Amino acid sequence: MKIEEHMEKERIILPKPSKSLGSYVPVVKSGSFVYLSGVIPLKGDRVVSGKFGKEFDEKSGREAAELCALQLIANLKDAIGDLDRVKQIVRIEGFVNSTDDFSAQSKVLNYISDLLVRIFGERGKHSRIAIGVNSLPLNAALEVSAIVEI
Repeated sequence: MKIEEHMEKERIILPKPSKSLGSYVPVVKSGSFVYLSGVIPLKGDRVVSGKFGKEFDEKSGREAAELCALQLIANLKDAIGDLDRVKQIVRIEGFVNSTDDFSAQSKVLNYISDLLVRIFGERGKHSRIAIGVNSLPLNAALEVSAIVEI
């Protein structure tokens, strides 16, 4: 089954591709690799903001994490046209806006990893880094980037 047919069956809906808000581009293709700039969770036009350990715990932050994953996929689709061209999600880098005592960044990123595997199957398995930071642009709850092989 094609990726997008699978997504439709699973009722997974992609947002519109994001636009650059600064001196960068959302996607760079180089050879067989696609580098996706960091995205923040948006619900409509509203930034999902706040800190894990204060406004969110690892469970209540699931939506924010999945919004980031869907935005990355939307940007990827916009850049390559057909998601079936994805050979491998290679790496996910996640920066989690966290209080000093929050240490479950990897659990937050698991929501992204799980969704990518749900969509891409074995091709969705990736290396990953989950980093806690004390602030992010627009007070976003997290920022996530990716490297994809096509």
